[in-house]
Amino acid sequence: MKRFFILTAMLATMVATAQQKSEMKRTTDYFQDEKIVLWNNDNAPHSNGLTGEAYEIATHRLVNTTEAVLYAYRANESKATGQAVVLCPGGGYAKLSMDQEGFLMAQWLAKNGITAFVLEYRLPNGHKEVPLEDAVEAIRVVRKKAKKFNIDPTKVGIMGFSAGGHLAASASNIPPVEDRPNFSILFYPVVIANHYTSHVGSFRNLLGKGFVQADADEFSMDKLASEHTPPTILLLSDDDATVPAAGAAIYYAALRYHGVKAAMYIFPEGKHGWGNYDKFSYQKEWQHLLLRWLKELK
Repeated sequence: MKRFFILTAMLATMVATAQQKSEMKRTTDYFQDEKIVLWNNDNAPHSNGLTGEAYEIATHRLVNTTEAVLYAYRANESKATGQAVVLCPGGGYAKLSMDQEGFLMAQWLAKNGITAFVLEYRLPNGHKEVPLEDAVEAIRVVRKKAKKFNIDPTKVGIMGFSAGGHLAASASNIPPVEDRPNFSILFYPVVIANHYTSHVGSFRNLLGKGFVQADADEFSMDKLASEHTPPTILLLSDDDATVPAAGAAIYYAALRYHGVKAAMYIFPEGKHGWGNYDKFSYQKEWQHLLLRWLKELK
């Protein structure tokens, strides 16, 4: 009898979980001008092994992504700079934080004359090549659609946050030069593959649970930086215990060693994951610094 009740309870939990997932509708309360589907697990070069549709485990926290999608936000015409940015939200390569590191940031960029494309990329699920494929394809598609969105195809950058910052940095260092972005904006990025300046969980989700240091070194950005890395700006918090700013500082040093135009700003506090949240006390400062840096790009 006891076993019967245990099985019944387990079944009820499974049903409740399935119902909860089905009821988690994806929020669409942020406006975008156009949705562009890049590809999915069936027609992309590689699959992440996931099936079904993406869903939210919390508001704007997306998991189970099986297709790559761009959400376009057109620049304010009166301020348009001709620049465009592909945004890669963070989430440890386990989920996507689509609001403060996606839609809210895209709205702010568009307001300031920069066309923004939020990338809903396929989470790796241990398939290391998948997110990078999506990011590179996003850059290609944005350049192909440059005329439609009134942007300069030689002014297409990438922006990433945390693990999304690792993806943005990967897109800036790994693909053929012609497929790389023209500039790179990294917020508190995962860039270095070691235990004291990195986020081990991100590498575990990217490479698989059994990864060894040699695997991670292949995705350590300080080892991949070169004279072909695009101009880069890094925005960090000194008290970030999740992804210590020291890792980004090592990457900055590697960029400068190779003669790459780079800037780095470390704010005294803010911890991790602030994106474009108003609660971050240095929001106005980073916004001013970033817009100035973008304006001064050659």
